[in-house]
Amino acid sequence: MAFVGWRYQPNLRHTLGVKLKASVPPPRRVKASLMWPFALVLTFILTAFVATAYFLQVQERDRALAERVAAVAKLVDQKLDKDTHLMRAVLLAMQGNIAIAAAFGSQDRAALLREADPLFQILHAEHRITHLYFNSPELVNLVRLHSPEQFGDAITRTTTIQARSQNASVHGLELGALGTLTLRLVAPWQSAQGLLGYVEMGEEIGHLVNEIHETLAVDLFVLVDKQFLPAQQWHQGLALLKRQGNWDHFAQQVLVAQTRVPAPVAIDDAMLTALRGGANQVFSQDDKTLHLAMLPLDDASGRRIGDLVVMRDISGLQQTFQRSIVTVTLLSSLVGTFVLWLFYFALDRVERDYQRQHDLEHQLLRLGTEHARILQTEKLSALGTMVGEIAHQLNNPLVGVVNLAQLAVREADDPVRTRELLAEIRRAGEDCHTFITSMLRFAKVSKFECHAIDMAQVVNETVLMFRQTVQGRIPVELNFPKTSVVLEVDPILLRHALFNLLINAAQATEGEGAIVISLQAQSHPDTGAPGWALTVRDHGRGIAPEILDKVFSPFFTTRREGTGLGLSVVQHVALLHQGFVSVENLSEGGTQFAIWLPQTNPKLNHDAQDTGRR
Repeated sequence: MAFVGWRYQPNLRHTLGVKLKASVPPPRRVKASLMWPFALVLTFILTAFVATAYFLQVQERDRALAERVAAVAKLVDQKLDKDTHLMRAVLLAMQGNIAIAAAFGSQDRAALLREADPLFQILHAEHRITHLYFNSPELVNLVRLHSPEQFGDAITRTTTIQARSQNASVHGLELGALGTLTLRLVAPWQSAQGLLGYVEMGEEIGHLVNEIHETLAVDLFVLVDKQFLPAQQWHQGLALLKRQGNWDHFAQQVLVAQTRVPAPVAIDDAMLTALRGGANQVFSQDDKTLHLAMLPLDDASGRRIGDLVVMRDISGLQQTFQRSIVTVTLLSSLVGTFVLWLFYFALDRVERDYQRQHDLEHQLLRLGTEHARILQTEKLSALGTMVGEIAHQLNNPLVGVVNLAQLAVREADDPVRTRELLAEIRRAGEDCHTFITSMLRFAKVSKFECHAIDMAQVVNETVLMFRQTVQGRIPVELNFPKTSVVLEVDPILLRHALFNLLINAAQATEGEGAIVISLQAQSHPDTGAPGWALTVRDHGRGIAPEILDKVFSPFFTTRREGTGLGLSVVQHVALLHQGFVSVENLSEGGTQFAIWLPQTNPKLNHDAQDTGRR
């Protein structure tokens, strides 16, 4: 009746199996959960990299065109200033010509034509001077050397009006009557007799466009707003100058000058509007890639009369740019694929390791469950042996109790004798009670719970139960430090482990040899951590070398009546305490089992270790 807590539970295996399944979830798919997010992130990074490279290339292309446009504007100003200085020098030289001055002063048109025409032909041939006017002080044209048949009209252009009002030379771009855009210089001709009139010299800017093309490798197109140029005059100038053009190509502007390259047909009103707004335009035509920008074109009065379209052929640059983008994309894809492959390979290894870890955890849990079941089985097996021994131990005093009780009945008339018999009965009962209490304390079942306890107490209680349980008086010697050794252990489990070692030692001992139990300070052989070795040594024949490494295997036994679980339980208990168990055959005969336990309370055990070393 003292062992009700030991009854076997039929559903123990099922219960442990349910806990095992519940505590070990299936392994996660590491690759599946990480590869797609990583691939998306990597794709985003590579896309951002390619897009960044593309926009940097576009910025570099636009910057190069902006530099060309700035260079065109600067070069136009420089060439206009240069030609203006040339015309001013020619006018100064002309004013020193006495014949021309006399003809101009006398308003002799025929003489003026005769004297000035040779000079104009030289200027036209060598310096591209296209216009030379002689106007009266009233701004009435006297002679047009480039069109002698036209004269007598009033000149009201801005440069002429400003020259008269300022009484100084004035220059600037102006639209001519025939639709030509001309650089004009108008200067008053002063003499001793006073103002002779105004001399006007000009050159069309067509040559300027070609010079800039040769210098900067860009094409230029000069567009004039139609509101400043009547269609009739433009067509008249087109026929007179033997040029070709299309008045209706653009709605608001007309092309008046250009380089040798014809204007692309892709340039339309929408593109001109975008260019005028400050945007750049890129388009392809005839296997060429063209890049366009625009500069404003102002006349001498400061008003915007048109635009200068700058066009650059970037076919080679675009091909290089496209090859660079394709190369960057391919390299990025290759690098991304390689990185993704490395990541996949790493994740595959991680997943395999994780799977192995999961399997190991599963196996360890199963092993732990099996060990718990083995421990229960071993306890039940040991309990059966102990119950038989207990019955034997209790039978003798109980027989005596019965006999003394019968004797006390017969001696009932002798009170003194009766009291003596009752005292004997009481002592026998107390001995049985003490034995049963000790057995219950030793066999108490509990879960793994460690607390500080004196190791001598654990060993003494186990030895007491061993002596009361095992038939035959096998001597047990104790070799302990003089100072108590206190460790953090589960005393119930440790008593069961030590009891199993004592049972094995008793079965192996032959003759009158004693079992020796020792407790000595000993460091961990691998880590050097401080600890204690609890050893049990017998004086038997030892263990055969070929089976020495199998003694801790579950169900391995060399005895017909053995279960093969005792030493496996000892090893399990040692592992639960973060220790280990070892076995060796002694040279002087016999076998020694040692349970190594870590030191958990160095302050209490310091003196005991010193004693153990001595």
